[in-house]
Amino acid sequence: MSKPPITRFAPSPTGYLHIGGARTALFNWLFARHFGGTFRLRIEDTDRQRSTQDAIGKIFEGLQWLGLDWDGEVVHQFSRAHLHAAEARRLLAEGRAYHCYCSPEELTQMREQARAEGKPPRYNGYWRDRDPAEAPAGVAPVIRMKAPREGETVIQDLVQGEVRFPNTELDDMILLRSDGTPTYMLSVVVDDHDMDITHVIRGDDHLTNTARQTQLYLALGWDCPIFAHIPLIHGPDGAKLSKRHGALGVDAYRDLGYLPEAMRNYLLRLGWGHGDEEIISTQQAIEWFGLENVGRSPARFDYAKLDNLNGHYLREADNARLAELIAPKLAEAAGRPLTGPDHDRLVRSMAGLKARAKTLVQLADSARFLVASRPLAMDAKAAGLVAGIGRERLAALRAAIAGLAPFTATAIEAAARGLSETTGAKLGDIAQPLRAALTGTTVSPPIFEVAEVLGAEESLGRLADVLDGGRP
Repeated sequence: MSKPPITRFAPSPTGYLHIGGARTALFNWLFARHFGGTFRLRIEDTDRQRSTQDAIGKIFEGLQWLGLDWDGEVVHQFSRAHLHAAEARRLLAEGRAYHCYCSPEELTQMREQARAEGKPPRYNGYWRDRDPAEAPAGVAPVIRMKAPREGETVIQDLVQGEVRFPNTELDDMILLRSDGTPTYMLSVVVDDHDMDITHVIRGDDHLTNTARQTQLYLALGWDCPIFAHIPLIHGPDGAKLSKRHGALGVDAYRDLGYLPEAMRNYLLRLGWGHGDEEIISTQQAIEWFGLENVGRSPARFDYAKLDNLNGHYLREADNARLAELIAPKLAEAAGRPLTGPDHDRLVRSMAGLKARAKTLVQLADSARFLVASRPLAMDAKAAGLVAGIGRERLAALRAAIAGLAPFTATAIEAAARGLSETTGAKLGDIAQPLRAALTGTTVSPPIFEVAEVLGAEESLGRLADVLDGGRP
């Protein structure tokens, strides 16, 4: 391309940053970064009744969590309303727009009549060529654009290919409401022009809007940006994505325990591909991304794939970082702030813990035993393992490891193997009661490593809790 692209993400702050919007932002960000261009953020807050500061904050927070940094200042559309209105009045002065005095009741009647005649329900152009002198007294008009009535509006789309709209299907849209406020269609076109946006990448549900906006660009005498309409995201059943499929806010995925790098990778693969690659780092994505590899069919959201991908990134993540991420949840579960030794145990145990987890929530749940208050609560299976013969083996193992120095996984395992040889018990029959006593569960990282991480004092203390009620 002749110059670096300028893309934009332009959400309406009427709710959370949903997963479809996050993918749109990602594709715009990657396209700009791939070509050394600019990625802008615009908040389309013209709907003053539904736009909230909380929603704007959530959008910022969601983009920042995903690592999608924008360039320059954020543009707030509402602050530019006077500029939008000025362009509508220019079209009016040039004869490319006109005042329409139709009442809501008249518009309803037009739509009903069109339906009765088997036509699409739309405005019929009643005031398009009428003498303004016929205007009813005391009625504030809207300003409508004079859309072309013959021929076609053609969009050369980078994803969808050539898309044609008969102009007979596109009516004279409102540019300024009767109270003088601009409509979404006008505001978007003026803002994209003034921000020098070169590429508009958005969902294919905007295709009809693009046809109307193309007409408006031409009426204003401006060059159109290049359009790319990406297919929507559907659920696994092929139906439109809903909350039951995973249509949650980005903040919800963070709270569910997904890593931002995993979400970037997963959203990238929803409708875009690079050969058979599934694991794609952000740097690789920037290097490889192009709109030519966006498919035309709707992508399907799949939690199982997201979980597996997140599990991969957990295993690749720095242990200290993971410990910091799960520390607040563990402190809440423990009912106390975590200590330095707690953090040290978390980091030292992380290699074994993260190998079994697919989300940070699972990781935190599996690490709770490291910071749990004594005596540990035991699940039913664990309690069964430290009863009867299991209790006898546990007592024998405690005696064997009580004086170990250093208290290492290798030395503890050697003691357990020695006990296995002298008693004829399998190593697992000795290790499992130890796991139950030290973790309160039957699943954990390698238990001898767990004992080393807990240390001699804590490990022997937990054994004492089980064997003699905590008495030394």
